Amino acid sequence: MKLLIGGSSSKMFHLKEFSEMLEINNVETKLVLDVDYADGFPSRKMSKWFSKDTKFKDLIEEFRPDLILVDRQRHFALEASKMDIPLVIHLRGNYWKEMEMAKKTLYSSPPKKIAINKWDEIGEKCFQAADKILPICKHLEDVVKEHYPQKSSSVMYQGISSDNWYESEGMKLKHPCVGLVQGAVILEKTEQLLTLTKVLEKMPETTFYWVGDGPYKENVLPILEKYDNFEWLGALEYPNKIREFLTEIDVYALLSGIDMAPLTLLEAQLMKKPVIATNVGGIPELMKDKENGFLIEKGDSEKLIEYLQIIFNDYEKAKTMGNSGRKFVEDNFSWEIIAKKFINDVKDLVN
Repeated sequence: MKLLIGGSSSKMFHLKEFSEMLEINNVETKLVLDVDYADGFPSRKMSKWFSKDTKFKDLIEEFRPDLILVDRQRHFALEASKMDIPLVIHLRGNYWKEMEMAKKTLYSSPPKKIAINKWDEIGEKCFQAADKILPICKHLEDVVKEHYPQKSSSVMYQGISSDNWYESEGMKLKHPCVGLVQGAVILEKTEQLLTLTKVLEKMPETTFYWVGDGPYKENVLPILEKYDNFEWLGALEYPNKIREFLTEIDVYALLSGIDMAPLTLLEAQLMKKPVIATNVGGIPELMKDKENGFLIEKGDSEKLIEYLQIIFNDYEKAKTMGNSGRKFVEDNFSWEIIAKKFINDVKDLVN
């Protein structure tokens, strides 16, 4: 099998690992940055609006793939849909919900409405043309089936290499502490951080550190920064500084209003940290409640306080949870497991 992978810049690190594991399993791959080969309106670069698709066609002619995999619904996927080559979409988020929220918030002005509607048009064309959709969790597969009940689909979890996640000194934080790593690019995700307000009041001896950035940080940051035991660290370099951060924290928390398969939850468990996460979307599929950590309902600050106190007051329990979390991730989300399942899921498209 010859597989062409067109990916977004933010996922290149992980797609490279995926590509390397596929090669070990006798799949010839070519990984490219999607916008290098296909772009256009409404790209932020106006110079790309009228670019021709010759680079994409040259790429296809040179590599002659049996299958094309994309991780977002943009011009690369649109051009791929025009080819007589099976197209597979790895769907990482709830596209329809995210589009709905974007239209109501960041893209509500007239010029941005034009852009978001065009992206939506391109996205739907890609979904309609796809030979298979691979949602990133079971929860998202149910969403896909609501929108495209006749479309072939199968879950493809985010893979991760445990070798990248080891203790790495270099960051000093106040203890006891709780670390959060999550972006602020989707409003419904970000607003759940305000669950911390009551926790910050009732646990003044515990410091909470948030790593992340995005357009919605101003919806929560002015409120959270009023507390002396909260610190915003902004975006940290990936993976080295994130590894140092996860090494130093005592507990990892993920307070999100909507999420499919957050990679940071896997990373924190590989770093042997007990985790506490909101019971939404695909999060329960990425951890074992009461074994690797605890699940809480949205906005439940009292349970968050209760579970943090359990972890802080019982060192052996925290250690056991951490060790269990690493084993759980290694046993279920290694690239070897993900790659072999992917090959099996798409073999009918190339035979």
